[in-house]
Amino acid sequence: MVEGHLPAGWTLDEIRNVSGDQEAVALDTDRAVAWLGWPEKDERLYPEIVLGFHGLCLVKPVNDEDWYMGSLNDDRSVDCWAAYSDLHEALRGL
Repeated sequence: MVEGHLPAGWTLDEIRNVSGDQEAVALDTDRAVAWLGWPEKDERLYPEIVLGFHGLCLVKPVNDEDWYMGSLNDDRSVDCWAAYSDLHEALRGL
């Protein structure tokens, strides 16, 4: 499995400590990611960074400062349903 990138200024240990998930990992970005924009139309996101937390993910899209939380599906795709303005807030939201 190809490992992904970490956010600038963060280590994997820091991500694990803030999230409380000691098995958090950086995942590769070669996957389909959708923002489930109910009641608006769903939108495809193009991930720059994907962090995995068991069945959940945090995704930072290319050219977007927000972090999107979603579920990691069996086919490696991610369906996002929540957005956060910063990584620390998103990690605490897990």
